[in-house]
Amino acid sequence: MPVSASAPSLAPSRGTAPQRDPHARARLGGLLVALVIAWPMLVLAEFKPWALFTSGNLAVMGGFLAGFLPPDGSPAFLALLAKATLETLAMATAGTALAFVIAVPLAFVTTRALSVSRIGPGPGGVRAGVVRQAARSLLMVLRAIPEIVWALIFVRALGLGPAAGVLALAITYGGMLGKVYAEILESTDTRPARALLEAGSGRIAALCYGLLPNSAQELASYTVYRWECAVRASVVMGFVGAGGLGQLMDQSMKMLNGGEASSILLVFLALVLLADALSNMLRRLLA
Repeated sequence: MPVSASAPSLAPSRGTAPQRDPHARARLGGLLVALVIAWPMLVLAEFKPWALFTSGNLAVMGGFLAGFLPPDGSPAFLALLAKATLETLAMATAGTALAFVIAVPLAFVTTRALSVSRIGPGPGGVRAGVVRQAARSLLMVLRAIPEIVWALIFVRALGLGPAAGVLALAITYGGMLGKVYAEILESTDTRPARALLEAGSGRIAALCYGLLPNSAQELASYTVYRWECAVRASVVMGFVGAGGLGQLMDQSMKMLNGGEASSILLVFLALVLLADALSNMLRRLLA
């Protein structure tokens, strides 16, 4: 069947210039700027990774890692490990739960998409702005102080044990969760919430029916991730007496018992895998 003369040709023209990325120069310029900024920082941080591969350092690291094998599987130590694992899980879970209680109302206040002033001028606009800014400042203060500092303070007040770790995690992670919760709610499609507010709905209803359906997966995933971070943070706080696996790790390292430290690290790996599986399960349930 003859092809019409007006039909466009599908074959590429020989004289057509090859297509180029229109943003190639911008990306190259951004890479160069990043290198110019990062290089002085690396020099200031004395970043010299090649020093790891000198013969002396390799021998020292090899000897240190060899002391971690085999992992300790004695019944007495496994009993201590099980008790410390339960303390760590309790510390991380209770601390994250209290952080959630702190973060939710602060995120609710700081989320501008739920502000009635977004739908037009009205009374209370200045007052709402002041309250929102005060809540943001409080979130900044909470997350600015590391949990290890809070743990040191609470260990002095409450004594050795996981209670100090719970309060330290609750304060610091409350600020982190509140900030990220507000950012997630702001980054989702806010038109349903705005429509509900314009129709006379309350802010809680606008949150539940306008914002949460589109952001529940991301909120749940980040919350589980913070719980995973709380499990890891318990190691550092255990070194200052906050209990759990961290305190057991501190004792094992001071006794130069690499087998016990190796068993503790394997338990941490299992806990991270558990957190990952829990996050995937929650995302499937909220899909």
